Amino acid sequence: MERVPNLTRADAVAAVRNPLAFIAARWTPTPRTVQRAALAAIVMSVVIVVTGGAVRLTGSGLGCPTWPKCTDDSLTATREMGLHGFIEFGNRMLTYVLCAAVGWAIIAARSEKPYRRSLTRLGWAQFWIVMSNAVLGGIVVLVGLNPYTVAAHFVATSALIAVATVMWQRTREGDSEPRPLVGKAVRQLVWFLVGASVLLILVGTVVTGAGPHAGDSSEVERMPVDWENVTKLHAVLAWIVVTLTFALWFVLKAVDAPKGPLNRTRDLFLILLAQGAIGYVQYFTDLPEILVGLHMFGSAVTWIAVLRVLLALRERAAESVPDLPLQPYDEATSASIAGPR
Repeated sequence: MERVPNLTRADAVAAVRNPLAFIAARWTPTPRTVQRAALAAIVMSVVIVVTGGAVRLTGSGLGCPTWPKCTDDSLTATREMGLHGFIEFGNRMLTYVLCAAVGWAIIAARSEKPYRRSLTRLGWAQFWIVMSNAVLGGIVVLVGLNPYTVAAHFVATSALIAVATVMWQRTREGDSEPRPLVGKAVRQLVWFLVGASVLLILVGTVVTGAGPHAGDSSEVERMPVDWENVTKLHAVLAWIVVTLTFALWFVLKAVDAPKGPLNRTRDLFLILLAQGAIGYVQYFTDLPEILVGLHMFGSAVTWIAVLRVLLALRERAAESVPDLPLQPYDEATSASIAGPR
């Protein structure tokens, strides 16, 4: 066993002044460790979506009636508050686990050699989203589960998942300029897919805000829209996303695109089919809680799959290499759609 070096006063001062630099000077994680840290942040972001859904679906949204304390007299849930208090307080505690996962991702990214500022910034972006969303979650409680604040809370979590997914992808590639693997037409199609997916998520929050699962057994304000109509709009947007995904897969096959974009598109299509099946079953069975919870989980997984399709359209080499001369091509040709290989 190696002897641990003594911690000098200068070391202690350095650790207090800049703990991340202090750790980075003494620890170099492997690339796999950095990737796992980034993946852990994604997993915890999805877990927060699922547990937040459990809070709403069990009517525990006001299990802790105030914030930042659980009650005016107690920081934690008490036995008298019952199961609702335990569920709501447990979800609050999971925020600390999420912070730990994001913190690990930041430390691992900061300690990687060579230092990658862009990767560390993605970690810090997650941290500030988590902090702001925690405050927003407190506001949700203080305003009695106002549906607009609940929707904003979910949208912020979706933004967190997006940043975490980008960071995870960046841990597995270099820092050179991105090189497109497909042509401009395909990239535009994927951006339409991303835009439709964002609309699908936003309309989904309206379905939730107008639907029967208000988050608490007491009288809770709902969005003043017709739930049936907004649900049908949500279904139409879902079919648009499915259609765009199928069209993308067809185009990628037609132009003999690389396997990366093809595989990610295939994964997204299968996830969309499963998510759609759950959505229709829950609609025709009067929204059982377990299926609504699965649908929320599927929403997070679908969003990750959409982003992975977008990120699969380019590659970054580990080291910058001189650009090779490319033959000119016509945007209307299959070679243009496929892009540089």
